[in-house]
Amino acid sequence: MGGGGKQTEPKSNGERGCGVYTWEEVQRHSHRGDQWLVIERKVYNVTDWVKRHPGGIRLISHYAGEDATDAFAAFHPEPDFVRKFLKPLLIGELAPSEPSQDRQKNAAIVQAFRTLREEVEREGLFQTQPLFFCLHLGHILLLEALALLLVWNWGTGWIPTLLCAMILATSQSQAGWLQHDFGHLSVFKKSCWNHLLHKFVIGHLKGASANWWNHRHFQHHAKPNIFSKDPDVNMLHTFVLGKIQPVEYGIKKLKYLPYHHQHQYFFFIGPPMLIPVYFHIQIMHTMFSRRDWVDLAWSMTYYLRYFCCYVPFYGFFGSMMLISFVRFLESHWFVWVTQMNHIPMDIDHEKHQDWLTMQLNATCNIEQSFFNDWFSGHLNFQIEHHLFPTMPRHNYWRAAPLVRAVCEKHGVPYQVKTLWQGFCDVVGSLKESGELWLDAYLHK
Repeated sequence: MGGGGKQTEPKSNGERGCGVYTWEEVQRHSHRGDQWLVIERKVYNVTDWVKRHPGGIRLISHYAGEDATDAFAAFHPEPDFVRKFLKPLLIGELAPSEPSQDRQKNAAIVQAFRTLREEVEREGLFQTQPLFFCLHLGHILLLEALALLLVWNWGTGWIPTLLCAMILATSQSQAGWLQHDFGHLSVFKKSCWNHLLHKFVIGHLKGASANWWNHRHFQHHAKPNIFSKDPDVNMLHTFVLGKIQPVEYGIKKLKYLPYHHQHQYFFFIGPPMLIPVYFHIQIMHTMFSRRDWVDLAWSMTYYLRYFCCYVPFYGFFGSMMLISFVRFLESHWFVWVTQMNHIPMDIDHEKHQDWLTMQLNATCNIEQSFFNDWFSGHLNFQIEHHLFPTMPRHNYWRAAPLVRAVCEKHGVPYQVKTLWQGFCDVVGSLKESGELWLDAYLHK
């Protein structure tokens, strides 16, 4: 059937792409230093390419030994351009007797999702409305100007300062949702323009790093709620999540913190600290350790602009206190919005599920309303966003009925909650996981 490991590196261009492989052979090449993957039945050796992959080493490595067809389609709005990079990596194809899907995935669900994707493409749901994003950027800049004018006219008393901080936190949160759009390449047809505006919004408007965000966030989309692959569920022993990890920790008698109280201490070390402490340290460390001077320069323009605007009113120390408070407020907003769709869902080790099932098990939606759309940056349509991450967010509501129909037909749970229920489920799921840990810790 083609000799599997003997053709890890084709000897010449004449031999490139001539191998025929089984899934068993492909799956053997799923280790660091030896990585193959399959896209549209074509087998690629990405061992050397992983170091140059724009999405980072970890992202593409998560699909080593697997079918990456749907992930490839989800992340690349210009597939023909990307295939130019894939062509030299081609070493063969799956044997005719091999199914298109791997690891006993449901062929009907795989095909149903690919048909769904073709349908939303025909409906034009990947087409952007430029006015939507122009208005969104405009209201962010307006908020920034309003915060400064408020202090300029009313002074630096407690009430003007509090109002200024709230306006800045709103601006920062909305800029976070906008950089998310550019980061997912969902605004412009050409990726280069998305990358440029992404650096402007996340760097100049927020003081963070585009590359740090890309390498972290795309992993989350590739393998959501999967331990060791989704960095968003890497809690550094601070929390135990889901129903599997708490029991594993309990059986091993691991007690870094009193996890049966995690639903209580979450309010003190979760929402308040994620952005101003953990993310800030991680972003700075990443930019310096990777010598990402371009992103560092973009982020410095944010701090230069901020201090030039507010040091004349508050002095350097006062300006530091103000931005720290703004980050504190923004962090609460960010944590509750991003975690209400994921923490209460299934969190487990790798199960090698098909794209539709994997994303639906890890995500849920929040009811649509003008406020919910604005407040969450349309991440209340988390299901549609995860299935089609390059789709402009103003089209999620049009895609939702189509997605829901496919899920109902194939028995895939499609959950929709109220905003308040989403918040409550975060705490409830942490409490349930903590109780599972305590039971295993004491009795197993």
